[in-house]
Amino acid sequence: MEELRTFLIVLAVFSVAYFAPVGDPRVQSAVLESLYMVQEYARQHVLFCLVPAFFIAGAMQNFISTRSVMRYLGRGAKQWLAYAVASVSGAILAVCSCTVLPLFMGIYKKGAGLGPAAAFLYSGPAINVLAIIMTARVLGWKIGLARAIGAIVFSILIGLLMALIFRGEEAERQKGLASAPDDGDADRTLGQTAAYFAVLVGLLVFAAWGKPPEPIGFFYAVFNVKWLIVLGLLALLAYQLYAWFRHDELGDWAGSTWDFAKKTLPLLLAGVAAAGLLMGRPGVDTGLIPSAYVGRLVGGNSPRANFFAAVVGAFMYFATLTEVPIIQGLLGSGMGQGPALALLLAGPALSLPSMIVISRTLGLKKTIVFVSLVVVMATISGMIFGAIAV
Repeated sequence: MEELRTFLIVLAVFSVAYFAPVGDPRVQSAVLESLYMVQEYARQHVLFCLVPAFFIAGAMQNFISTRSVMRYLGRGAKQWLAYAVASVSGAILAVCSCTVLPLFMGIYKKGAGLGPAAAFLYSGPAINVLAIIMTARVLGWKIGLARAIGAIVFSILIGLLMALIFRGEEAERQKGLASAPDDGDADRTLGQTAAYFAVLVGLLVFAAWGKPPEPIGFFYAVFNVKWLIVLGLLALLAYQLYAWFRHDELGDWAGSTWDFAKKTLPLLLAGVAAAGLLMGRPGVDTGLIPSAYVGRLVGGNSPRANFFAAVVGAFMYFATLTEVPIIQGLLGSGMGQGPALALLLAGPALSLPSMIVISRTLGLKKTIVFVSLVVVMATISGMIFGAIAV
């Protein structure tokens, strides 16, 4: 079976190399666009978004016990508490669909139930307070409110449905985790552990703090001083590591961080390159699929338009806050209100790169169900909103 898989991969690569119309200007621009998108992703997101997320995931692996995670996010935890913790945690982080992945992998491997983990996976990119405020100010309060309500409801419903659909497999997984020896760390108090993770999360939030579209208000004020805050947090982290951790613990932390990075980053970069090749960077019409074609298919409020908008949003990569000006341009080109909401609910939470990594963690079947739930629910929400927002 392995030999057949290798043969098919070699055959596919050879076929692409042999038959690809490399002389076509559109293909040439798409290939160049994929390289531009990878470079943009590396410069804007890897160092200040993914790297802190990898360190947090590595810390979860080493300094949080499986039993602690299972107590609040496991199958036996109170459901209202598990989903509330998952959704609120994701909302606080306000990261993109790729940055949330190491954190999702960390809590899932440490014992979080599939339902709460899926709720966290969706809520992290989707329930972004700044993005929702920006949506209301730029696109109107109706679509801003619909996005906020939809994202919160989606995160809980998707988690509940994932837990229900895979309840048998999840029960077996949780049973195996519960019988494993406790791997918690007793050298630090609960307060010290909480303070340590608060600093790590603070570094992720403020290092990735995006520039608001208007130079006024609280978010812009924070943006102006974010590097001072980051320096202060780094100094505090240095003290914590020196005073509270042994050298062998720091080595284990670095090892776990590298393990997450080497398993995730190559897949993300490959996915970003593929997304750039197919659709190009948001707002740049150089991918294999022309933007004008996409624009024609999302007009009105038909089921097809809403479904197509949800699918395009699910596969395209949006950096944090970039989806709003893109949809503003599409609305000006004739996009319907319903498809706009469908794209807003599916786009920030998913992307082709994130799907590739999720499949390596959950498996292909669970990934297909998760993506399908997001797309179907975004489509239905878009149709309802499009009907009442006229």
